[in-house]
Amino acid sequence: MGSATKTLKKTMAETADRHALYQASVQNSEFELEFIETTFKELTGRDPRSMREDFCGTAITACEWLKRHKDNTAIGVDFDREVLDWGREHNVAKLTSDQLSRLELIEEDVLTVNTPKMDVIQAFNFSYWFFQERKTMIAYLSRVRESLVDDGLLFLDVFGGSECYQTQKEKRKVDGFKYIWEQAEFNAVTNELKCHIHFHFPDKSKLKKAFSYTWRVWGTREIQDILEDAGYSTSIVYRQKFDEKTDEPLDEYIPTMEGEDYACWLGFIVARP
Repeated sequence: MGSATKTLKKTMAETADRHALYQASVQNSEFELEFIETTFKELTGRDPRSMREDFCGTAITACEWLKRHKDNTAIGVDFDREVLDWGREHNVAKLTSDQLSRLELIEEDVLTVNTPKMDVIQAFNFSYWFFQERKTMIAYLSRVRESLVDDGLLFLDVFGGSECYQTQKEKRKVDGFKYIWEQAEFNAVTNELKCHIHFHFPDKSKLKKAFSYTWRVWGTREIQDILEDAGYSTSIVYRQKFDEKTDEPLDEYIPTMEGEDYACWLGFIVARP
């Protein structure tokens, strides 16, 4: 008798696409773009039409921006060819020929890239916290300022609260898998934070350290001071609102310099050149 060869079935972790998982669990382009459009109109009196997405990764936000108006243009900048190629295959390929004509993806360091002046430049998902030296952060923000039109706006995200300075894990269920955010190491002298994103699946398999980051935890007031040193005329902090009865965070952001002592809060900084 011949022996049958048993084919082992791959686990969900082995077949998972980490970039698709990231987009599903981390990115919220619709909310971010609505915030950008609404805030830009409130502060400038007009609608933004050009946007540059720094640290764009898969460029999902740049692609979604093009779909919101027939005159919108977008530039995505990232120095990671692998993630840009993934974005071209899975996001850019879904654009119409007209939308595609209004998109440019650039494989380059945001510290050296040269682009036309834009209405909006955004650096979200705390990606700019990759810069840990003050002089490097000033250099980046100064170059961004030079790449904005006269009434253009820079959009950054921030987070704060005591949990920023702790090692911890946050677990959240997403459709078909579990997302785990791990703050693995924190240096209390340098504010250096080492983080990982893990994914767990219903078949008990795990995709550990799908993404890893080493950031400096920058204080919001610190960033505002750096923005001033980088030549910005003003910056506004938009802090996440919380339910007054339950203290649960809400998907609403208000301009304020008042911050109650919540363990963790999210926010945006919007800066004018």
